Amino acid sequence: MTASLWRAPAPLLLASASPTRRALLEAAGLPVETRSPGIDERALEAERPGDGPQDLARRLATAKALAVAAASPDRVVVGADQVLDLDGEVFHKPADLRGARDHLARLQGRTHALHAAVAVAVGGRLADAFVETARLAMRPLDGAAIDTYLAVAGARVLGSVGAYQLEGPGIHLFARIEGDHTTILGLPLLPLLARLRARDLLAF
Repeated sequence: MTASLWRAPAPLLLASASPTRRALLEAAGLPVETRSPGIDERALEAERPGDGPQDLARRLATAKALAVAAASPDRVVVGADQVLDLDGEVFHKPADLRGARDHLARLQGRTHALHAAVAVAVGGRLADAFVETARLAMRPLDGAAIDTYLAVAGARVLGSVGAYQLEGPGIHLFARIEGDHTTILGLPLLPLLARLRARDLLAF
């Protein structure tokens, strides 16, 4: 019989369809099931336009966790969200390659923040929520460099806020990165594992 790090009777329920977040949890040895929360993120954002980027990320992660936990109150549920913050302005995923080019043209030569929020629901209620931040300095890039990057990276950039993925060609865009890699990927693992451990959900 294989030993398990996870102590709850059912697998961790991830309120996200993100394959990256699921892969991070599985690589850490946790059994994971996923369920899409089915919430309208832009409508939630519009409800409180005065929220700062970190507050917005926390509120969206919480809404995701609680939406899934309402249907599965007996499960441990994790919701996550990530917000790109350029001097207080929130960026969303680009709608098309033209939008991606515009985002990169605005981010180039500047430092932006990625706020990754996580919410944990236990017994159908919010048990914890936190935000971790990474800062990324993008190299100065002219239009030709941006076009070359988009030609290489292709349509996959549309699946990521900021139009880049550091685990792919997007790494070439940056001069300096400050922050944990899992925070940049959208699920800060060390603080999440610490919180699960504090609730006696991990074997050690």
